[in-house]
Amino acid sequence: MTGHEYMSMDKVAAADVLLWRNKGISGSVFGCATALWVLFELLDYHLITLICHILILTLITLFLWSHVSNFIDKPPPNIPDAVFPDKCVLEVASIVRYKMNQALGHLRHIAFGSDVKSFLAVVCGLWMVSVIGSCFKFLTLVYIVFVLLHTVLVMYEKYEDKVDSFSEKAIIELKKQYVEFDKKVLSKIHKGKLKEKKKD
Repeated sequence: MTGHEYMSMDKVAAADVLLWRNKGISGSVFGCATALWVLFELLDYHLITLICHILILTLITLFLWSHVSNFIDKPPPNIPDAVFPDKCVLEVASIVRYKMNQALGHLRHIAFGSDVKSFLAVVCGLWMVSVIGSCFKFLTLVYIVFVLLHTVLVMYEKYEDKVDSFSEKAIIELKKQYVEFDKKVLSKIHKGKLKEKKKD
C-alpha cells in the first residue's frame, strides 16, 4: 500500500470521526481529549508524570498477575511482542516528508511569487493565529480547535444549504472590498515599483 493510499484512508477515517458517523468512536475520542485537557490544564498534571504513572501501574499489575497466577492455577497474561514494522515507519516518514516539502513549497511560492492576494492572506492569517495564540495556552488552543472540528463540521453538514448561501454572499462582499483595496493601495504599490525601475 502506497503513502497516498494511506493518506486517503486516514482522511476517510478522520472524517467519520469528526462527523460523528460512528458515535461510539467519536464520543470516545472526544471524551479522551477532554480528559487529557482537564488533566493537563485544570489539574496541572504533567505529561512525563502521567506516562510514568501509567507505566508504573501497568508494570505492577503485570508483575503481580504473573506471580499470583501460579497460586490460583491460572495462566499468566499472554502479552504479544510490540514491534514497529519497518514498512509502517517508512510509510509514516514518507507522508511526513511529503507534507513538509509541500508546505515549504507553498511558502516559497508565496514569498517569491507575484500573487499579492495570497501573500496578504497568509500574512493576515498568521498574524491572526499569533494574536489568538497569545490569549490561550497551547494545549487549550489545540482543545478549542478540536472541539470546533467536532461541532462546526457536523453543523455544516446539517445546515449545508443555508451556510453555502451565506458564504456566497460573504465571498461576493469580500471580493468587492478587495477590489476597492486593490484600487486604492495595491495598484499604487505596483505603480511605485514601475517608476523605480524606469529611473534605474
